[in-house]
Amino acid sequence: MKQIDVRLYEYLLEKLPEITASWLAMRKVEKNSIYSLSAHPEMEETLREQNKLTNLTVISSLLDDPEIFEKNKMKWAAVVALSRVNSNTPIEEVIKALSKLRITYWHLIEKFQLVNADEIKLEDYMRWSETLNNAFDQIYIDFAETYNEYINSKFDVQQSLINELSTPVIKITDAIGVVPLIGEMDELRARMMLESIPKKSLEADIEHLFIDLSGVTVIDTLVAQQIFQVTKVLSLLGTSCTITGILPAIAQASTELGLDFTNIQTFSSLQLALSKEFLIIEQ
Repeated sequence: MKQIDVRLYEYLLEKLPEITASWLAMRKVEKNSIYSLSAHPEMEETLREQNKLTNLTVISSLLDDPEIFEKNKMKWAAVVALSRVNSNTPIEEVIKALSKLRITYWHLIEKFQLVNADEIKLEDYMRWSETLNNAFDQIYIDFAETYNEYINSKFDVQQSLINELSTPVIKITDAIGVVPLIGEMDELRARMMLESIPKKSLEADIEHLFIDLSGVTVIDTLVAQQIFQVTKVLSLLGTSCTITGILPAIAQASTELGLDFTNIQTFSSLQLALSKEFLIIEQ
């Protein structure tokens, strides 16, 4: 590591508070942004702490040991990306903020060059330019990758919860349950239904399950096939099944597909089916 590089490294370390202050001073009032000049003081303190971590990461790229920069970069990306995901900050806002930070570095390097003009050669300036710009480019990439990983993980958890709630098995007696399906029923949801309903019914000791389709806005023959498969699996598990609210057009199309619903009770409404069921029980 050249002596002039060591001096620049030490110079930038000494200027850490100034770098952060200059960067924060570049903020403007922006609606619903953590980078806004009007952001809560606690958020400003968070930005100040994270900016210090950013600066330590960028400056470490000047060292001879690339592993130090890589470790700092991974730690920085994990901390900042999680923070931005939790605050619902878009990637473009982060990139914009980092670009402003890059500007502060070149202002400081210009000052360093003026003070040490006799010792700094063009090749030194070019080397710093390549090193620091490459460092910023790499943290852009690492941030985007880590940010997307957190977003996808968050989405997977939310989607799992949605799927869990989209096919509820509701017990109305010790042995009778109802699955009220609501909204659009696409192939993915139908597949999730095939996986979850038999499992939930078995866990709840359901002997007779009512699948109500009256709240379903869209259903096609492919989905009808999945529903038919659900009834077959339930039957193998010892659970009888009643389908309510099925549209005549779907019933007709299912028959044309060779789906035999003749052994499955069907009713035009859940109310009618339950009325008959409980009338039989009472007798």
